[in-house]
Amino acid sequence: MSKRDYYEVLGVDKGASKEEIKKAYRKLARKYHPDVSNEENAADKFKEAKEAYEVLSNEQKRAQYDQFGHAAQDQGFGGFGGGAQDFGGFGDIFDMFFGGGGRRRDPNAPQQGADLQYSMVLDFEEAIFGKDTEITIPKEENCETCHGTGAKPGTKPKTCSHCNGSGQLNTEQNTPFGRVVNRRVCHHCNGSGKIIPDKCNTCGGTGKVKKNKKIHISIPAGIDEGQQIRVSGKGEAGVNGGPPGDLFVVIRVRPHEFFERDGDNIYCELPLTFAQAALGDELEVPTVHGKVMLKIPAGTQTGKVFRLKGKGAPNVRGYGHGDQHVQVRVVTPNKLTDHQKELLREFNEIGGHESTDEQGGSFFSKFKNAFKN
Repeated sequence: MSKRDYYEVLGVDKGASKEEIKKAYRKLARKYHPDVSNEENAADKFKEAKEAYEVLSNEQKRAQYDQFGHAAQDQGFGGFGGGAQDFGGFGDIFDMFFGGGGRRRDPNAPQQGADLQYSMVLDFEEAIFGKDTEITIPKEENCETCHGTGAKPGTKPKTCSHCNGSGQLNTEQNTPFGRVVNRRVCHHCNGSGKIIPDKCNTCGGTGKVKKNKKIHISIPAGIDEGQQIRVSGKGEAGVNGGPPGDLFVVIRVRPHEFFERDGDNIYCELPLTFAQAALGDELEVPTVHGKVMLKIPAGTQTGKVFRLKGKGAPNVRGYGHGDQHVQVRVVTPNKLTDHQKELLREFNEIGGHESTDEQGGSFFSKFKNAFKN
């Protein structure tokens, strides 16, 4: 099945800014993340959105995608999905015509271990204030029995006699261009350059064992959906004495029933009765930092937004706090007593509908005048 256009997936235009792309992705992530969503096919939709964001949020990958479309990913242009080894076996063709003279990596040289990724789901308040926690992840570590060699204690790996430790086999071939050398990974040692006659009973000769490891994680205050924490050296163990990889903890945030967040700012709605909006009031408003008093001026209209300075999320890099924006909504009652109805009729009869707008004019008068010839 063909892939959808990445811009279509995120619901943005091709000229969308980085901020617009990020905002669109965060909205989809909150909606479809498998840990918080009950939507049908949520996991597939989340994966599709994540893939689109990873490409369009990177300037180089986005430029390649705009030029080549999905072919940029499929063919591995410039590392957009694969390296030079992904170019349809071009390396083998060069080896055939030029004798494989390129520089090859020593299979016995130290290699860094693979990076790991862990998805952590936080409550809204946990993301705001941060926390220290422990996670348990399955990871490969060097076998303690053989110390990562893969050989039974008391024995050692031997140099592969077929490739002489190079990890590659050279075969000569006659072509119209002359005799050339074709290089292939040695199938006897799988490119490692070593043969293990007596394999370790604990790891079966791999030199690695799977273990569940507890890792301490410090979640910084103000972290947001989609951001990640790098824990250096907590990835997979290195090969041939190489350093371990890193662990990347990707943050997901559960939606809150009252608050919404955009960057460091927090948004919420506050319901008001008609009387509170007309006469004014002073109300307790919840914030993530506790309740504060908010003064509602008389004549407040529905949709009016009040700002509570410094009551938003802390900036994850320590640059102060955002604000909380409170939008009021005047709620029309759907159940009235006879006495309440009578009072409202009386209010209407004495001109209660002749409210004025911010410029001092009667809204209803303007409405009537709009239909006059």
